[in-house]
Amino acid sequence: MGFTVSLLLFFLLVRYVLPRVLRAVLSSFVRQQVHKAQFGGGPTPGFTPPAGPPPAPGQVRVDYVPPQTKPEHKPEFRGGEYVDYEEVK
Repeated sequence: MGFTVSLLLFFLLVRYVLPRVLRAVLSSFVRQQVHKAQFGGGPTPGFTPPAGPPPAPGQVRVDYVPPQTKPEHKPEFRGGEYVDYEEVK
């Protein structure tokens, strides 16, 4: 008898109460996200606005240029070792 009552309560909870709770929680979450998207939720982490005047139309502005390293000079390959072999059938 106790199992039947608990099963009935669980069914009623899942069928009627849980959807209303989820709808309320999700609607508040969606409202927050829409508000952030419309009014700007603050600065994005890792983003720094460009400093200085904007480039002229048609010009490109580069924020960072990595330092140039000189490539190591490798000696010219003069050939390899000859290996004699026989084809085995």
